[in-house]
Amino acid sequence: MDKIIEIKNISKVYGKDIKTQVLFDVDLTIETGSFCSIIGQSGSGKSTLLNIIGTLDQPSSGQVIINQTLTTDLKSKDLAKVRNETIGFIFQFHYLLPEFTALENVLMPYYIKHKKMDKDMEKRAHDLLDLVGLSKVKNNPASKMSGGQQQRTAIARALMNQPKLILADEPTGNLDSDTTEQIYDLLREINQKTGATFLIITHDRRIAEKTDRIIEIEDGRIASDFSR
Repeated sequence: MDKIIEIKNISKVYGKDIKTQVLFDVDLTIETGSFCSIIGQSGSGKSTLLNIIGTLDQPSSGQVIINQTLTTDLKSKDLAKVRNETIGFIFQFHYLLPEFTALENVLMPYYIKHKKMDKDMEKRAHDLLDLVGLSKVKNNPASKMSGGQQQRTAIARALMNQPKLILADEPTGNLDSDTTEQIYDLLREINQKTGATFLIITHDRRIAEKTDRIIEIEDGRIASDFSR
């Protein structure tokens, strides 16, 4: 199977005078279409690793290859293009624009990329909101939606540009247990329907066990890597 993520000898050091190393020579590959999780305690380096994979941060050394593109040597403009065309992000905090409707928030990535709208993309946004179960509230302002509805909107937004890779950092960290179950069932359904690769950061092993592969980070290193 094709590999959508290849990480080779990644290390990350913060600081100049006082240096703190967060990642130590990490090697990792993720297959296209897979549904994987990275777990670890707070401070283990899992979010740093996700940010490096998502090109939001650069490693101190090593190589990151995303969808066969070596990203560690790219300039900021080219990194932004990789993010916009290949990667969708879902965060613990949904970062919706509160004054805009669910539909407008979902359309935002396309508008940012193209500076215009077209009817096909508007239909796609409607279809995505239907997919995540928000047909009846798609015209509600984000500020008037529940936490679960806001996170569903963020999931639809992450899918807007048809990314091959979805990176989710504690996507249900602010939700109750019932809503958490619903969101993870939805992510799995999207994975199966679209073929998008999911890499989910969580500190909750119970949630990680819903994925097909669990990668555990401990003190900046891969401590275990288990596939079902």
